[in-house]
Amino acid sequence: MRRDRHQGRLQGQRRLRQLVRPGPGVPVRRPGGRPGDSATVRFRFSTRKGKTLGASTRVVVGEPVVTVRTTKVFEDVAPGSVLRTPVVVRNTGEVPVRGVGLRIAVGSGLAFEERYGNCRYPQAQKDHLAVCEFPRLRIAPGKAVVLRPGLALDVATTDMYTSFHQEAWALDMGPARYSVVPGGGEPGDGPRLTTGAARAPDLTGTFAGGDVWSEVRVDTYADYEVFGVEVSGRRGSEHTVRLKVRNKGPATPGSTTLLFTPPESATVVKQPMEAIDEDVYEPYCDLDKGTYSCLVQGGLAPGESRTFEFGIRLGGPSEGSMRVTDTDGPGRRDPDPADDTAPVTVLP
Repeated sequence: MRRDRHQGRLQGQRRLRQLVRPGPGVPVRRPGGRPGDSATVRFRFSTRKGKTLGASTRVVVGEPVVTVRTTKVFEDVAPGSVLRTPVVVRNTGEVPVRGVGLRIAVGSGLAFEERYGNCRYPQAQKDHLAVCEFPRLRIAPGKAVVLRPGLALDVATTDMYTSFHQEAWALDMGPARYSVVPGGGEPGDGPRLTTGAARAPDLTGTFAGGDVWSEVRVDTYADYEVFGVEVSGRRGSEHTVRLKVRNKGPATPGSTTLLFTPPESATVVKQPMEAIDEDVYEPYCDLDKGTYSCLVQGGLAPGESRTFEFGIRLGGPSEGSMRVTDTDGPGRRDPDPADDTAPVTVLP
């Protein structure tokens, strides 16, 4: 309830006092009040010039809580296939849902098999974002509906890991806090989504509100390799060593890291740098206990390679190493890990 910043005089109805009592910042239900009970709050206020104005708002005991069925991980999805999954929306609140909004966002490596006729697709994200509204949909407390046809997503052949997001909300309440639902967009040219009562199989699993995230792991791999380096020269001379990482495919993994341990007798005098501001640079690789850790950002597409250049000063024959390792997540499923490691040798 809001007061005029100049002068306010609140006049609540007797019915409201029977339904709610003041709480810490918001009204709360009085004992005996039932979900769905409502009352109208009318208030009047006067401006500094003496003009009296009025307004009203409706207070309802309870609220709808809109959730969607979650699947945290889809394992071993075939590359180039169509991933199909139902969209199930449930009301876990105390009062009916009157109108539902739905946002479906898919990551790189996934695309909508078809664009539904009653959803809109913002131009900049038309292959990866759908926003749908069902203003006439009603969901009673504890009940659920399933959307037909179910969600169908085309799976790329070169991405090992991707994801998609779902979020549903009551239209009269709006999306969850911090959620971003862009406006605009053209309607799809495919079939219209319809809704029907959910059956027992649709209700298996867990339901969650807000932005629900699902990971998709594709049944493929990425074969990385590194190449040995040999350096020779007089003691004290400086040389450039080029550490090359290549992805032999067939897929693009997540981020990987090159670990470089210099030969024991060599001194690193130059390393890869990155710009952090105009004419300001810092080392690209982290140094920990004599090993340089260089992130191969975003992974490498099949057939691509990346080279890191280090300058070293020779101090005598010795051997170091380089190897690639997965930065985080499930990994590359590399079928030939032997070529993930190679020596860096200073010859006599």
